[in-house]
Parts: sequence; structure tokens; C-alpha cells
Amino acid sequence: MGENELTLTTPALLFSALSLLMLAFTNRFLALAQLVRNVHAEYKTNPDKILHSQIRNLRKRLRLIRDLQVAGIGSLLLCVVCMFLVYVGYKAAATMVFGVALMLLIISLIMTIWEILISIHALNYRLSDVEEFQEESRFQEPRAKTSGR
Repeated sequence: MGENELTLTTPALLFSALSLLMLAFTNRFLALAQLVRNVHAEYKTNPDKILHSQIRNLRKRLRLIRDLQVAGIGSLLLCVVCMFLVYVGYKAAATMVFGVALMLLIISLIMTIWEILISIHALNYRLSDVEEFQEESRFQEPRAKTSGR
């Protein structure tokens, strides 16, 4: 057996990593789904421009999470197909399928980074109005204290 030969254990090694990634992706999706529900309820009671832009941002993040989950699941599925191909003796096909599985994993990870960056940008945007408020209150004149005497 050559050093670079694909065996049943090679694609099986990705199972634990992919399972953990899928768990993380699901947690991100659930957190985002809750945020969407909250923003939607807030928008229904008080529609404003900032909430509208936040909704656009959330929609973009939802699409990204959907796509990265599909790529991750595709990678996992192709690992199983690869194992089957190794089992039945189609080593060349198994090697190609495993390569595609790795590419899907890479794509999924890149999309995860992209979604995290969008999320950080949204959080920074939310915090900017707090910083503006602090700046405004810092420059306001202090109120005169009244004495109870």
C-alpha cells in the first residue's frame, strides 16, 4: 500500500470534524433565527430605517448560513460516498470524490468566516449608536446641583 493511497479511514477522519462543524452551524442558525424573530416583532411595532437595514443584513446572513450548511452536508455525504467507493474497489473515483468533499469543506469554512465578518460588522453598527450617545452626553454641560437647604 502506497503512502498516498486512500483507505476507508481517511474520509472517516473527517466525520468528527464535520459533525462538530454542523453542530456549530446549527447553533449559529438557531441564534440567528431568534434574532430574526425579535427584530421582526420590533419592526412590526416600530418600523424604522435602522431596523430595515438590519433585516437586510439578517437575510444575507441567513442565506450564507444555509449555503455553508449545504456545503458542509455535501462534504459529509461525499465522504460517505468516498468510503463506499473505496470499499467496492474504485480507488480512482474515491480519490476524486474525496477531493470534491475537501473542496466543499473549504468552501463551507470560507463562508463561515464571511458570515462571522458580517456578524461582527452588524454588532459594531449596533454599538456605534451607544458610543455616539456617550460622546453626546460627555459634551453636555453638567446640570446644576440643587441643595435641599
